[in-house]
Amino acid sequence: MILDWVPSHFPTDEFSIGYFDGVHEYESADTRRGFHPDWNSFIFDYARPEVRSFLLSSALFWLDAYHADALRVDGVASMLYLDYSRKPGQWLPNRYGGNENTDAVAFLRLMNEHLYQAFPDTQTIAEESTSWPNVSRPVYVGGLGFGYKWDMGWMHDTLEYLSRDPIYRKFHHGQLTFRTMYAFNENFVLPLSHDEVVYGKGSLVNKMPGNILQKLAGLRLLFCYQYAQPGKKLIFMGGELAQTKEWNHDGQLDWALLDDHAHAGVRLLVGDLNNLYRTQRALHNGETTAAGFEWLESGDAERNVLAFLRKDPATGASLLVVCNFSAVRQTNYLVGVPRSGSWQEVMNSDATVYGGSGFGNLGVVETVPVQVGGRYHALLLNLPPLAALYLKAPDL
Repeated sequence: MILDWVPSHFPTDEFSIGYFDGVHEYESADTRRGFHPDWNSFIFDYARPEVRSFLLSSALFWLDAYHADALRVDGVASMLYLDYSRKPGQWLPNRYGGNENTDAVAFLRLMNEHLYQAFPDTQTIAEESTSWPNVSRPVYVGGLGFGYKWDMGWMHDTLEYLSRDPIYRKFHHGQLTFRTMYAFNENFVLPLSHDEVVYGKGSLVNKMPGNILQKLAGLRLLFCYQYAQPGKKLIFMGGELAQTKEWNHDGQLDWALLDDHAHAGVRLLVGDLNNLYRTQRALHNGETTAAGFEWLESGDAERNVLAFLRKDPATGASLLVVCNFSAVRQTNYLVGVPRSGSWQEVMNSDATVYGGSGFGNLGVVETVPVQVGGRYHALLLNLPPLAALYLKAPDL
């Protein structure tokens, strides 16, 4: 259970802690420091001992009394910068003349030290969307002390790419490949969270173009691509049902969708991906190091194809991931691989059990002695449309 915990701002309502005792007790009286223009809310004054105590007690309470597994800390970027969403003249610099909120930085470090000391089996996750360094690095090496950081860039780029008609995706191929430029700078979580299915944004499946079968295929591809990327995975409830309605906190999920084979297939796919993530060491061991990832094909924008290896640095176990983001079948697609032998197809998102067409490689593919991409062995693959393949390398 991950709780969305919000120390970044609080309501101005009379029943809230704004003007708690008739004065600005928890926030600065100067609106350049104490008021958030985007959200029409107050900002905590992290320099005050009583504010730090209040927030730290709140965080500890949720972990202690409710046994939460993690706190996803909301709006960390807005806490770190004094000029966040403000124009010149609307903010006050810190005592050094910079735009960093040094009091917020000190509080976050204090919070993470206390939480991990008191509950070492829990996690804190920062929703932080800027290039602030060392968000998920320990305090003793100068970091903020979070366990993980939200990868907002991956989420935005991937969903924007997949929302395009496949015929235009070749012009935006870099939205898929750019992540490897920074993927190992932090401990990342790849979020498909509540933020992506509220306030008119629509459901995940309806972000995909095409008819309903193509939308469902696109969603299955999205989940397979997400699970194959380095970093932890997060899916918000309803995504695994391919829910067609936007999330509504006043209602329940559309459980009746599971009576439809295609929607039930998405749920089955997510379950199988969870199982593969646990059992395939190449998917979970070495997620935060470049040694766990290798591009095999990153430049085929014309055919909308990506191919890469996930690797277990400890054992050398490898898993080939091939994603076809185009809406057409591609036969006899050559991918150079580092090892000869039989590669086992352990996932095909186009399998009929998932609601797909069943186009694939019959479970096993033998290498051929063809040089591709500087490698002396290759696989000749059938790539289903809007689908992903996982192929397990022969044992060493």
